[in-house]
Amino acid sequence: MSWDFDSVIIGAGVIGLAIARALGSKGQSVLVLERNGAFGEETSSRNSEVIHAGIYYKKDSLKARLCVEGKTLLYDYCDANHIPHNRIEKLIVATSDEELATLDAISQAAAANGVTDLQRLTKAEALSLEPHLFCTGALLSPSTGIIDTHQYMLSLVGDIESLGGQIAFNAPFDKAEAIAGGFRISSGETELTARNLVNAAGLGAQKAAEKIKPTVPFEIPARYLAKGTYFTAHIKSPFSKLIYPVPNTASLGIHVTLDMAGQIRFGPDQEWVKDINYDLDPTRADAFYDAIRRYYPDLGENSLVPAYTGIRPKLQHPGGAVRDFQISGPKDHGNEGLVLLFGMESPGLTSSLAIGSYVEQLLCE
Repeated sequence: MSWDFDSVIIGAGVIGLAIARALGSKGQSVLVLERNGAFGEETSSRNSEVIHAGIYYKKDSLKARLCVEGKTLLYDYCDANHIPHNRIEKLIVATSDEELATLDAISQAAAANGVTDLQRLTKAEALSLEPHLFCTGALLSPSTGIIDTHQYMLSLVGDIESLGGQIAFNAPFDKAEAIAGGFRISSGETELTARNLVNAAGLGAQKAAEKIKPTVPFEIPARYLAKGTYFTAHIKSPFSKLIYPVPNTASLGIHVTLDMAGQIRFGPDQEWVKDINYDLDPTRADAFYDAIRRYYPDLGENSLVPAYTGIRPKLQHPGGAVRDFQISGPKDHGNEGLVLLFGMESPGLTSSLAIGSYVEQLLCE
């Protein structure tokens, strides 16, 4: 049979674009279907823009493996393609003596994941790096950085197009049906065929999966939405590095990041929601002041300014244990040429190039 495309990818977020680039680099003809009018308009553009080191994730999990691998690939890609980025480093700070033991546990978990560059700092050593900080001790992560996410995705789009791939905007995925050796796919009034179908729809991954008629039924995991709010401040940043508190079970806490222009950002917090809504509630700043002053006591009254919100597609339910990425290939669900990605939250940006390679390998097994 003559196929319109070798592979169709649902979703032009950073992960969908990285997958399309990986498949295109192997000589495949690819089409990316994006329901919005531009790439990366959802989770990919509403995050902290941090290149993570791979510290927090469970040993041998996809998050750990793909983050550590993806970090190196992403730095190399940025260097080769002149993508604005900065290995700005990160301090993970304890703000009580009780949290010092948690720093040791974090360091041990990071080493198990292959992150061997963490440095344990005393209070004095941490304050010598960041004089405005309050802490009882800290970990320094030299390989944590920041990236201009828009420029990175724009470069991926250029790669896809230079490899002969196509991206269709305002093209929602309507349905797909497995046929002999591939899939018949519908988007609006357009019908096309492809050997492979990759569901990288992010927040819409579960709904997209429901529209695929497979030869073998597969289980669609439940999606839970975690909304995060960010604030900024019209002040010169008192910090030169990223500042993260010791994390809790569901998030990395309200942390300090900087963008490529040096503008300070605080967040995100975490709010479990039922629907996708990016409205920002300025009263959430009340809780920010208390959280931030644990490590930055000089934060002034009424200094926080609303910035933006983002929503993560989580597989863990509120109060549940942290869940890994779920990337299912033909050997997992029995459908040749189909890859399903669920729960693609942080560290998805850092892991994106490694995820692209991983999906390409699943389709070529």
